[in-house]
Amino acid sequence: MTSFADRYGEWAVIAGASEGLGLAFASALASRKLNVVLLARRQDALEKAAASIRQVHRVEVRTVPCDLSNANFVDALKSATDDLEVGLAIFNAGYSFIGETLSLPLERALRVVEVNCMGPLRLAHALVPKMIERKRGGLVLMSSIAGYQGGPRLAPYAASKAFNRILAEGLWSELSESGVDVLASCPGAIRTPNYLKTTDKEAPGTMDASAVAEDTLVALAERRGPTKIIGVVNRLASAFLGVLPRTAAIAIMKSGTADLRGE
Repeated sequence: MTSFADRYGEWAVIAGASEGLGLAFASALASRKLNVVLLARRQDALEKAAASIRQVHRVEVRTVPCDLSNANFVDALKSATDDLEVGLAIFNAGYSFIGETLSLPLERALRVVEVNCMGPLRLAHALVPKMIERKRGGLVLMSSIAGYQGGPRLAPYAASKAFNRILAEGLWSELSESGVDVLASCPGAIRTPNYLKTTDKEAPGTMDASAVAEDTLVALAERRGPTKIIGVVNRLASAFLGVLPRTAAIAIMKSGTADLRGE
């Protein structure tokens, strides 16, 4: 059986990797003997994450402090990886806010689009063409079951997650003969520092970040399709919501977000 490193190469890039799910992805890949490049805004958190991965997994780690809402992050990424064969790219970075969309400044919603939609496109354009040339590689875009219907109080975020799922499905088809695997990973709530700040009561199906990362990487390697809903409870919930009228599905989402705390 081909190892993960043999399938995708020796280096992986994770955008949004300083904590939570991004750090879990970096650790899971390092445990598979891939070296990792970590992207995030906070240099101190990046260096702490990198030191931990080096100590535990004995792999090479590079850090790229950058703002993923800014197009210039691609220049920093290319500068840090020009001498590497990057075989796997994961766009985990995400920005969200909780509240009624039109009661908050437009800039908040535009930042959701800049990070969650424009960011994955920029990352894919920066890294995937070389994978196509080498005829091997992988691209993971983090979507969510929140992107399967409208999400009141999370409207721009839910819309951005729908964008990532549909983008991944299209790229999966376009790259199907190239040797590059594409997956949209669609979890529900994840026990990350940011999520735990918003609630005192976990949503049904909430998962640890390590489990989401592991299930996503397994699904990518299995190559069974462009989309994977992560977690049994989330798959059941998504199937249930999928047979309801859209208005009913949105109403259920509204009840689930009603008690989330904003900033």
